Amino acid sequence: MKILLAHNFYQQGGGEDAVYRAECELLRHHGDDVECYERYNDEIGNGPVAGVTTAAAALWSRRSAGELQTLLVRNKPDVVHFHNVFPLISPSAYYACRARGVAVVQTLHNYRLVCPNALLARDGGVCEDCLGRKIAWPSLRHRCYRGSVAATAAVAAMTAFHRGIGTWSRGVDRFIALTDFARGKLIAGGLPDARISVKPNFLDTPPLPGTGDGAYALFVGRLSEEKGLRVLMRAWKDLDVPLKIAGGGPLEAELGSWAAARGRGSVEVLGRRSREEVWQLMRGARFLVFPSLWYEGFPMTLLEAMASALPVLASAIGSMKEIVLDSGAGLGCRPGDGADLAAKALRLWKDTELCSELGRHGRYRFESRYDAGSNYRMLIAIYEEALAARRMTPGRMPRA
Repeated sequence: MKILLAHNFYQQGGGEDAVYRAECELLRHHGDDVECYERYNDEIGNGPVAGVTTAAAALWSRRSAGELQTLLVRNKPDVVHFHNVFPLISPSAYYACRARGVAVVQTLHNYRLVCPNALLARDGGVCEDCLGRKIAWPSLRHRCYRGSVAATAAVAAMTAFHRGIGTWSRGVDRFIALTDFARGKLIAGGLPDARISVKPNFLDTPPLPGTGDGAYALFVGRLSEEKGLRVLMRAWKDLDVPLKIAGGGPLEAELGSWAAARGRGSVEVLGRRSREEVWQLMRGARFLVFPSLWYEGFPMTLLEAMASALPVLASAIGSMKEIVLDSGAGLGCRPGDGADLAAKALRLWKDTELCSELGRHGRYRFESRYDAGSNYRMLIAIYEEALAARRMTPGRMPRA
């Protein structure tokens, strides 16, 4: 199959960028003819003016549409698969594909199409104020994009405009949601249910499993409010369980001061670590703690833990329930409840047999659903569905 992959890279690399690269290599490994179209947010400046102009440009990018038209004529792909189009590629790219009669697939790594800040979260917790609204008026009051009313208005206008002209219902043949939970929220936000398939993330080269009897608990991720770091600090206030924290972010200095003030050396803030270093930490840990306060998309950290046979202590909310709890790969705690987090952490720390059992469940789930081979089969099936839908759709959308 001939596939054109398209992605707008972020200024700070993250999970979406990694998944895009992994799917590119996965397709090439199986012999598919893959070309790539990429834009980079390094082109964007800083400050409120940059935020407004960038968000406005996300409405319609003539440059991206024109460049894609050239690639479509030259390469003649069967499918164009978009990962992130915000803000530099924009939905104008769908119209460029439609003008050539090419099937379109869009992975939804976040909730951008139904929430201006893409997270369904605000002030460190879940927010659904705009979900299902034709125009996201509440986001303006909360300045949800870059802390700016004007920039937020531009993003809200982009989603409302494309909803109004039928881009989401006619411009994309198949959306890919990462979990059934995310699919439900996207449908509640107004996306067409018949066009949303579910395909999880995967790991191309998984880590080796650990034993589940390690010498510390482990947190891996961005050190920010919505990840539940302050809940973690409350939970560990009187908890005598060694803890290692790997990652960077706005709360790194606060966490470092908190760890130093404990004075017992039982909490270590390690800063950012490479993928290989994280995997080594996972093999030596007793369990992973993941106290996030928002729905999350499909965190690669959870996949890495499951592949490592490392049990997960996660907030029982959103996609985390589906990924961790429904598969028997860990325990759940009430979101934002430090006491419950502490109690569950102490249970896992004392019960190595339980940790081993949960770890085995996680590894089995990974091997049966989240490995590269399974993911490739799911992805090709979605491409074939998109091609069938495109052949059944009469006419073409207007040229970009």
